Amino acid sequence: MADKKNNEDKYGALFVPAGVLTGVGVGFLINNIAAGTMIGLGVGFVIFATITVVKKK
Repeated sequence: MADKKNNEDKYGALFVPAGVLTGVGVGFLINNIAAGTMIGLGVGFVIFATITVVKKK
């Protein structure tokens, strides 16, 4: 049987690929796709970590 805690963590993890895709879009706008992707990846991980910390309190 699936643990309820594991199901809650899935929603926070969705910010990582969302950040990457947003970063790719920004990269197209600034004509530097690699930089946009890395920025989006970093932002996605920061949001994921923030959500994880806030949920545990």
